[in-house]
Amino acid sequence: SLAAGSAFAVDFNGYFRAGTGISGNGEADVSFMKNGIGRLGNENDNYYEFGFSEELKTGDQTWKVDSMIAQGNDGANGWEDGDFNVAQFNVQAKGLIASDPGAVLWAGKRYYQRKDIHITDFYFLNTSGTGGGIENLSVGDQKLSLALIQDGESDNSSGYIFDARLANISMGDRTSLELALAYNFATEKDNVTEDADDGVMASAIIHHGMDNGFNQTIFQYGTAGYGVQVANLWGAGTYYSRGSDANNDAKGFRILNWGVMNLGESWEVGHQLAYLSGSDIGASKVDIDQYSVVVRPMYKWNDTMRTVFEAGYNAGENVEGNDFAGSKFTIAQAWAMGNSFWSRPELRVYGSYITDHEGTTFGDKGDGDFVAGIQVEAWW
Repeated sequence: SLAAGSAFAVDFNGYFRAGTGISGNGEADVSFMKNGIGRLGNENDNYYEFGFSEELKTGDQTWKVDSMIAQGNDGANGWEDGDFNVAQFNVQAKGLIASDPGAVLWAGKRYYQRKDIHITDFYFLNTSGTGGGIENLSVGDQKLSLALIQDGESDNSSGYIFDARLANISMGDRTSLELALAYNFATEKDNVTEDADDGVMASAIIHHGMDNGFNQTIFQYGTAGYGVQVANLWGAGTYYSRGSDANNDAKGFRILNWGVMNLGESWEVGHQLAYLSGSDIGASKVDIDQYSVVVRPMYKWNDTMRTVFEAGYNAGENVEGNDFAGSKFTIAQAWAMGNSFWSRPELRVYGSYITDHEGTTFGDKGDGDFVAGIQVEAWW
């Protein structure tokens, strides 16, 4: 009874997307290169997150218990088996350091300060997992966060990520810089050797606020297993490749730019520009690069109805040194709870034309496929 008296209401939060489509080649909905050509009308799964959190207050301290269950499937049947994953279950304690009451100590399993580009479902920095640390520790006007997170286990070793971030670095009016460093290392088990070298991924995120929206520019550099993630795999910092020395000499970098802007009262547009490059990638030690351009304009008919367009193109070389290229154009009629680019829930009826210019995904080399479908996306 005493504990209940100091508790706030349970917060229910989450995300989901679900839908179905019909394609010209007899498939259902399709997903093809969505990190590079855009996700609108280019997703073939149902995905669900159910989050519950509770804050307990004691004096000047706040103890937050945060939890989330997640599941994904292909949505092919009304009743589908599938494992439910405990995506998050952690405790975040604020106010334990009297001289810095905004600092947070945490431990458990957590989505940790994830950075993403929504229109391509691309998390360019995501070291989420089981671990702990301290975040938002004041260093002058900046905020320092340090964490240790487990990242897989192989027959030879156990992997870990040391994650360090310094945020709130002012670069002038409405512009700030955040620096992040992820160091992926392994501890070897008895009498065995881990062939893969440790890797470093360094990130600089420049955020610029504007009267009509925002813009972010991201510079990232990776070595070894992080080199191939940065240059080729649209990687985010987890699932580091162990057990092979194929990428020990790999180096990669990428430059990303994205944002959302209002163009008058009726138009909003989101975009992604990306260039990825690497050297000594894979066992063949190939040099590769690729680029991506995605734009999503939206015309608002009123506070509920909008028409959304999305066009994307992605091309380059893969880890085998072979050329690839894909493109997509989508038009969707949508209805949302509000008139913002970010308003959700959103119901969509869409048509997409997707082309594999260098491969045979849709038949012969260079063929495309038309997909028509309906989808809902929501977060709360």
